[in-house]
Amino acid sequence: MRTYADAEAARHWRATIADAQGGDRQAMDELVAGWLPLVYNIVGRALNGHADVDDVVQETMLRAVDNLGSLRDPDSFRSWLVAIAMRQIRDRARRGTTQRLDDSMPQGESADFAELTVLRLQLAGQRREVAEAVRWLDDEDRQLLSLWWLEVAGELSRRELAAAVGISRQHAAVRVQRVKERLEVSRGIVRALDGACPDLRELTARWDGRPDSVWRKRLARHIRGCGYCGDTRESVVPAERLLVGIALVPVPVGFTISLTLGGKTAAAAAGTASAGWSAKLLTALTKPAVAVTAGATLAAGGAYVVVQTPDDPPARAAVSPTAASAPVTAPPPFSPSPSASASPSKSASPSPSASEKRTAPYGGVVDAVDSAPDPDTAPAALPQRPASGVTSSGGAHATMNHRGDSVTLSGQGYVLVRWQISPQYRPGNLVMPSWTGLKGKLFHVASGGGRRMDDSVSSTDRTATGMGSTTTGYLVLPPGTQQMWQNEYFYVAGTVTLTVNERGGDYGLNVFPTTWDAVEKDVTTGPDQGATRYGLVRDTGADDTPVPQYLTRETPADPATVAQLSRV
Repeated sequence: MRTYADAEAARHWRATIADAQGGDRQAMDELVAGWLPLVYNIVGRALNGHADVDDVVQETMLRAVDNLGSLRDPDSFRSWLVAIAMRQIRDRARRGTTQRLDDSMPQGESADFAELTVLRLQLAGQRREVAEAVRWLDDEDRQLLSLWWLEVAGELSRRELAAAVGISRQHAAVRVQRVKERLEVSRGIVRALDGACPDLRELTARWDGRPDSVWRKRLARHIRGCGYCGDTRESVVPAERLLVGIALVPVPVGFTISLTLGGKTAAAAAGTASAGWSAKLLTALTKPAVAVTAGATLAAGGAYVVVQTPDDPPARAAVSPTAASAPVTAPPPFSPSPSASASPSKSASPSPSASEKRTAPYGGVVDAVDSAPDPDTAPAALPQRPASGVTSSGGAHATMNHRGDSVTLSGQGYVLVRWQISPQYRPGNLVMPSWTGLKGKLFHVASGGGRRMDDSVSSTDRTATGMGSTTTGYLVLPPGTQQMWQNEYFYVAGTVTLTVNERGGDYGLNVFPTTWDAVEKDVTTGPDQGATRYGLVRDTGADDTPVPQYLTRETPADPATVAQLSRV
């Protein structure tokens, strides 16, 4: 079902594409940064085990930049871009220029995409098994799986998958089903190789360790006739259920796209391009730029690197379709403005954090257990702090569902942490996420989303809240932990890492860089607009604004050991 957020994202990208076609360099930066992770994941998984992934990604993005002016319908950009990527993959296969990764390659360059998926997304159990099973598929199956994986993860539609492959949706359904069957066979091989079957050890004594179709058939034949290997001691979850909501593999740090156009750099091409869109775009792309911090742009000399010009305006608020980072400038030290603007509110009452003047230094006020405000009481005014932008290592929308998942936030601005509580999968004691490696300042400025997670969520089951029910069981907070709301808002001026420490009750976090306007709109949405309650403003506009619990400047080996009472 198409949501309001989907519609907003579509409008944002239509405007961005139009601006990029008109020669806006910042819009082009955002377009490349926003869609590069999707292309990287498609190409990386389709060409698993080859050394030319970077080349194909680069060729795809260059063709997209070079031909953007010919795109008539901005709404078809994603399917158009995916189709370009698939053509580049097939062209590379036809040219026969792929090079297998082998032991002679330098250490650090021999990790295939399956290994990168497991390591960077910290996959375990059957999710790891699915990622590693991809190695055993043939090239053609792996190409289709690279699209199906993203379809199940919510990044592509079936219509876009079919269009990228050049077949009907009905034919796509048949081919996807065949790939799924082969993937399940490959999962069985991964499980068996992890086991201790003596007959399998003898069979694989002559195997060089590289998956191929011959050994896939031999091992599958053994598994079918082996009581040990065929004995699955745990229920096998279908791959499509394991991949729902899984994040994109982040683009490697230092990844560079060289803007070579027919053997020329963008700068050289700009001097010879014919009048019109290409010349205007290339002129914009070769504007001098200097490197600063995380983010991405197109720099003079033809390289896609992490830069922003010193005189550029702050980067636009990105509504990224994938796990991409938005460009930001290095944050200046934060000093609260005495004239900070505030939002109007109806019959506003002070929040617990803003009810009295405080003189505490930074970190002197830490979140603690608090009572739910009256649902019909509008929040206090929200101070507006300086915001040049926040870069997230997980992109504009990081989804963290598993223990050890983390995201590093850098810059100066607002961040939304949205809670997803799942007692139906595993109730029990909740091990809270923690904030580590703080450099600078982090404040807990507001709570919203229209409800606290302990609010009632059912008109028929009076025991049901956002934390669970008597039917499913509940997630239980540690003693002394502040009750979370659906949306929790933070302000960062510096760098900090947020880690999921899920070990008991099942939960997940969605992390979004956001804006003051979005926070203000959320907390001032009340019951008259369908919310259970108004939000709560905690920000005082000064250093006595509370810091979240489980925050430290240290970087412990186990983030779950961070103390509840933050000392920063």
